[in-house]
Amino acid sequence: MGILEKISDVEKEIARTQKNKATEYHLGLLKAKLARYRQQLLEGLSSGKGAKGEGFDVMKSGDARVALIGFPSVGKSTLLSILTKTQSETASYEFTTLTCIPGVIEYKGANIQLLDLPGIIEGASQGKGRGRQVIAVARTADLVIIMLDATKSEAQRRLLEIELESVGIRLNKKRPNIYFKVQNQ
Repeated sequence: MGILEKISDVEKEIARTQKNKATEYHLGLLKAKLARYRQQLLEGLSSGKGAKGEGFDVMKSGDARVALIGFPSVGKSTLLSILTKTQSETASYEFTTLTCIPGVIEYKGANIQLLDLPGIIEGASQGKGRGRQVIAVARTADLVIIMLDATKSEAQRRLLEIELESVGIRLNKKRPNIYFKVQNQ
């Protein structure tokens, strides 16, 4: 059963349910379910996938993982194709890369996994576009390379930094020194 059928079923259930104090809770649950299905429909996700997008679940391999992140059409796919043996599709239009494309760089005996991520847009941290899936993959990386268009202004870099920092990716900062101290009682 697809999302449209589920939405139709929930709307029919709401229509045939009497509205009174005894059914308020049931109607509230139905409305929440309807809102969730509509959100999934807008995001283009299938019902069985949850928040995970198709092609974003790349298995970690090698000694390190590096994510290429940036706005659309800044050269992420071209860099991946040059550095690895993987051919990532490139074109003169935006959003050519729609899923995460992995490649492997062999450097001095180390295998480094390089991930070509789709371009993110402003508001990605709030779920705009496929931003949440892209950022979730970037969070699993050991290193994030921010790719920028040299012809654009400094504002583009700052916008990317804001998007990444809003979801907890610390840029150019050391990991916090966290330790546990056992107290005697």
